[in-house]
Amino acid sequence: MGNRKVRITVLILSIIFIVVGMLRQEHEEVLGKAVKICLECIGIG
Repeated sequence: MGNRKVRITVLILSIIFIVVGMLRQEHEEVLGKAVKICLECIGIG
């Protein structure tokens, strides 16, 4: 029973952190950095 409470707590915290990150527009920054890294890996950037 305790294991189930831990799983639910972690799930709720994960959802909260995802929503907060989206509200702060952090997904755009992560995408921008990922594009730069990919372009550098293939030698264009």
